[in-house]
Amino acid sequence: MGAWPYLESADHILHAGDVVDPAVIAELSALAPLTVVLGNSDALDVKEAGATETAEVTLGGIRIAMIHDSGLTRGRRERMRQLFPEARVVVFGHSHLPMNEDDGDLLLFNPGSPTWPRKAPFPSMGILWIEGEKVEGDIFPV
Repeated sequence: MGAWPYLESADHILHAGDVVDPAVIAELSALAPLTVVLGNSDALDVKEAGATETAEVTLGGIRIAMIHDSGLTRGRRERMRQLFPEARVVVFGHSHLPMNEDDGDLLLFNPGSPTWPRKAPFPSMGILWIEGEKVEGDIFPV
């Protein structure tokens, strides 16, 4: 089915970087409000189109932080908590490996990539379901 049907019905789109083509930012922004961070594959034109190094947004009462590269697996949760002390969720990319780990305090969420899975078993994307100030992540193949 691909990613577009999910994007077309989104309340807000979060892009964890490696946009590569700034036209993607315009396309996604036309579908829903967009928060996007710079990836290591992004050039100045993506920054000029609106991507930032980090981002924080509150959706449905849930504080969501974003960064492309969360660093090594070891110590990631502690690093992200220190970097984003108010966040309930940290969305990141870089490895393109899906991750959905919630310890009840901090949800670490890497949706993978719908276009460039690299070492992941399949192209993927994710949805953050937010209801009643609770959040749950869901990652699936596209």
